[in-house]
Amino acid sequence: MEPKITESDPPSYRNGITKVLRYGEFTTTGNRKVRYAVSLTERDLTIQKITSTPAGRSKVVFNLRDCVGCRAFSADDNADAGAYFSVYFYPFKRRWMSSGVARQRVEQCFRVALFQDPRANLEEAEKWAGTIRESSVRQQHLRNRVLYSEVHRPCSVMLLVNPHSGKGQALSLFTGHVQRMLNEAGVPHTLVITERQNHARELVREADLSQWGALVIMSGDGLLFEVVNGLMEREDWEEAIQTPLGILPGGSGNALAASIHHYSGAQPVSSEELLISCGFLLCKGLVSRMDLASVHLGSSPSNPTRLFSFLSLAWGFVADVDVESEKYRHVGAARFTMGTLVRLASLRVYKGRLAYLPVDEVDGEEDGQFPVSLEMTSMSPQHQPPSSAFCSSTLLCQPLKDSPCQNTAHLTFHNSRNSNNAFKAKKREPMSANATLTGPPDSLLVPLDQPVPSDWVVVPEEDFVLMLAMYQSHLSKDLYAAPDSTLDDGLIHLIYVRAGISRTALLRLFLAMEKGTHLANNSPHLVYTRVRALRLEPYSSKGVITVDGEVVEYGPVQAQVHGGIARLITRL
Repeated sequence: MEPKITESDPPSYRNGITKVLRYGEFTTTGNRKVRYAVSLTERDLTIQKITSTPAGRSKVVFNLRDCVGCRAFSADDNADAGAYFSVYFYPFKRRWMSSGVARQRVEQCFRVALFQDPRANLEEAEKWAGTIRESSVRQQHLRNRVLYSEVHRPCSVMLLVNPHSGKGQALSLFTGHVQRMLNEAGVPHTLVITERQNHARELVREADLSQWGALVIMSGDGLLFEVVNGLMEREDWEEAIQTPLGILPGGSGNALAASIHHYSGAQPVSSEELLISCGFLLCKGLVSRMDLASVHLGSSPSNPTRLFSFLSLAWGFVADVDVESEKYRHVGAARFTMGTLVRLASLRVYKGRLAYLPVDEVDGEEDGQFPVSLEMTSMSPQHQPPSSAFCSSTLLCQPLKDSPCQNTAHLTFHNSRNSNNAFKAKKREPMSANATLTGPPDSLLVPLDQPVPSDWVVVPEEDFVLMLAMYQSHLSKDLYAAPDSTLDDGLIHLIYVRAGISRTALLRLFLAMEKGTHLANNSPHLVYTRVRALRLEPYSSKGVITVDGEVVEYGPVQAQVHGGIARLITRL
């Protein structure tokens, strides 16, 4: 018997609460003898097998939050008058071979054969597909007093792939996973394969960004570093950096991809599971603000170099491991483990001077090192809710009108500083703008050839094992380096390890970092503090400094965070 649609828009309500938008009885592509009752509400798609045996009436409910798209199509066989609609979900499901859950693809395809006319069946299938898409997009997600609703605008994605990143599998991962997901979500995209170092940087610096709704990078973190700096080198940098950016893990470190997966609240995953998670977030198209740090390199004070960083600034052990492990790139992410063990075997001490500006004392409390306290405050006007990127699966974030408080709550961190461990330097004289450098002014910094301002803290020790400044949660997909970091907290999370730590203690610290518990291990050599700006002056004649994992000019360096000036496709 052919399936029938009993009523396309019944006025009934499920459980007296949720309205049933559509109801139908269909067969599937694999078996036309078994019928299924399919009902669509604002939140769920429910599928139940129709049978006279109660035990066989299995029911499956899919949450539309896990839906990336739906399409209607005609049968390939001209003799088949039916039409079809397929719904694509990526729900959390238990892994086959290990514990925990990860997003896994589920496709549900139904045959519509209400009429003898194929065009009428296709029209009905398109109605179902359209309603499912709209319901998925228009869900009202209430989080932190913020209401998300639909927005429409033309959009297209430039998707940049570095075919040599990681194990050299980025292109095959794109064709094997990401391309299908984007097609399912109806996200139009143009694939650009980078051919050389700084190719992406040059491309986005000259591109007509009005043609693109987003720039998506499939590589390691290095390609996004190129894109960010290409955007910030434009004359219209202030508008260009508003272009939503997306990240898909295709390299070795994949730190930002691991960070946005963490921010989504999902369990830790790795390899292709992380790619599917980030692909899902990309298809949903929710955009949030992201901090950038302005980094000044100063071996030539008369001609300083300025870079913009989205992830980290490293010196010492971490930077050495990042660079020296390049020879193990063929093993993928395991290169960092191998590099760590090699560097531990010949542990180095790095000499230099470190200074930083503690978190703003606007609330009358001194800020710096442990202990840490939390205070709930209202979001400032410049930290507006996230906006959206895609027309097919896009959400616009707006304050909830019925809420007594129109502002989003967020956390502000205040630390108490032990003044015996630090001393003050000279008064600040704001750094003058350099006409050759684009980007926002660095009001917290003075030129590198001048002493740091008086409200900075200068670390008395000059022998270090490592210095790491983070603005995201993860240093790599397996290193949860800054557990309290968020995309737009306006903070630099500064970690440094003083000389004297044993190899065993340092190894224990990095093992704890995999779970983000390293800050609680009470190591006397580890210092963690939240800052707005910092300066590092290496004394050693040779060494390595990295910005976002990329080697930069060795010498004095300073950085200031700029809160929320970039946009990243994610889901908080």
